[in-house]
Amino acid sequence: MTKQFEPYSIVAFNAAKLSENKMHDDTVAKKFGFTGGLVPGVDVFAYMSHAPLTLWGRAFLERGHMEGRFGKPIYDGETATVTAIERDGGLDVQIESRGVVCGTGRATLPASSPPVALGDFKTGNPPAHEQRPPADEVSYKVGSWLSIHTFSFSPEQQAQYLKDICEADPIYAKEGIIHSGTILRACNWALTHNAKMGPWIHVGSTIQQLGLGRVGDEISVRAKVAKNFENKGHKIVELDALVIANGKTPIARVAHAAIYEPRQARAA
Repeated sequence: MTKQFEPYSIVAFNAAKLSENKMHDDTVAKKFGFTGGLVPGVDVFAYMSHAPLTLWGRAFLERGHMEGRFGKPIYDGETATVTAIERDGGLDVQIESRGVVCGTGRATLPASSPPVALGDFKTGNPPAHEQRPPADEVSYKVGSWLSIHTFSFSPEQQAQYLKDICEADPIYAKEGIIHSGTILRACNWALTHNAKMGPWIHVGSTIQQLGLGRVGDEISVRAKVAKNFENKGHKIVELDALVIANGKTPIARVAHAAIYEPRQARAA
């Protein structure tokens, strides 16, 4: 038996136009064959995550599992529509823009979060910003451990982020719960805090929620480089990341994948 949910539409917003990743810049992105700067993949995932939250509520934020893959770009100012079908004990999710499927995913609600031992994840040592090495097979060596410079999300930053992603569910603001988009952004930082990247693309993530992170928590990441390989001319890195609150409480485990060197950059 399947059940289709009411479509959820938002106007996409590129909040990363001024970021170090120039794939979000209109001029640079056009050189890579895109129409304009890409809306960050972490925010596309955030749009998609609204569907399972609507179905399962707070339980999804506590122990939900969701994968998302991004095949086509979403651009600033365009309408993006999330559709979801409940099937086989889970939720199949996709996001469309311009009449094109841009991302797909699947969410489930396990009976409980799988156990994770904090000690199984090692702490890396991110360099100072100006001392980062170039992103390559050495800086992202398979088996190495990456960490981030810890951060805390303020109520003001939370409010701005929820506005940026057009999040309509009041639970985040009401309870001060950190959004999955923020968790994935922390996984991005495991890459950018450890190496200097050129224009790059987040292509997908799978997140297993382990608990609730909240505004004001000190957030850290311990990430192992699981893979570093080439596919169709793109250099791709995959992380197995543990996101932690206040140095002791795991709140999510994330498989995080990015093209850290697009083939177009190598041809330039």
